[in-house]
Amino acid sequence: MPVKIPPTLPARTTLERENIFIMDEDRALHQDIRALRVAILNLMPTKVTTETQLLRLLSNSALQVEVTLLHTATHESKNTDADHLLNHYVTFNDVKHEKFDGLIVTGAPVEQMPFEEVDYWNELTQIFDWAETNVESTFYICWGAQAGLYHRYGIPKYDLPRKMFGVFEHRLLNRTSKLLRGFDDIFLAPHSRHTEIRRADIEKQPELEILAEADDASVYIVGSKDGRHLFITGHSEYDPLTLKGEYERDVNKGLPIHVPKNYYPQDNPKREPTVRWRGHANLLYANWLNYYVYQVTPYDLDQIPQKP
Repeated sequence: MPVKIPPTLPARTTLERENIFIMDEDRALHQDIRALRVAILNLMPTKVTTETQLLRLLSNSALQVEVTLLHTATHESKNTDADHLLNHYVTFNDVKHEKFDGLIVTGAPVEQMPFEEVDYWNELTQIFDWAETNVESTFYICWGAQAGLYHRYGIPKYDLPRKMFGVFEHRLLNRTSKLLRGFDDIFLAPHSRHTEIRRADIEKQPELEILAEADDASVYIVGSKDGRHLFITGHSEYDPLTLKGEYERDVNKGLPIHVPKNYYPQDNPKREPTVRWRGHANLLYANWLNYYVYQVTPYDLDQIPQKP
């Protein structure tokens, strides 16, 4: 089944060119199916790029997904056209009385700031609290994962001596986890961050479980044992050239940056990077939608209960 998006969304052209099955609202209305309602809180400055990456992964499922794009009202985006936000995004105030099957919270380029100094922190924590009663399962990415762990469990983030940047090997820690069904024992995923969360802090929280980690990229996937919160510290949604773009951007700005690890063949930035994480990225999102959203969400969204 496809992801349902507006015909004017820029991502539509990209996804159609990639032969990804998408559907407009008119066609969806003629199918006797309740689409899963998934909200994406897009905190990234390059919103069109991020929404395209996530829609690509959400579309690779047998489930029909209706997407609502959210942006913060307390932060003015300087990198996204105002008309794009006006035509395709809503704010929390627009949906706070609604319920959703799933919520995705993206990363944001604010990880080196204290959480409370982020200008939309109060609004973000309101959304986190609202999700407890209005969303069946929430999927947090990178800084979004750090923010969710900090707000809900008090788990801090720590500065890294240098940026965690590249594609890293991860290993499964719970082979029976539904989220990891179909995963290889060792799988790859990209990271791009200046901070980390630590295993010792997570292990103090009996509600949490570490599902996957890497020797040189630390904790990767953390889940609440009730399945309602999944924290992903990396960027499995990244396109083939996203790390290349970030690397060249920083080089051109004269910023201290190293070649992304395990990304270019022989770590040579003059060579074309090879994608080795796409299969597991698709599995991650498909498993979340199927086992943590579709299989457990009530048909009547008003019946989503408050769960501690």
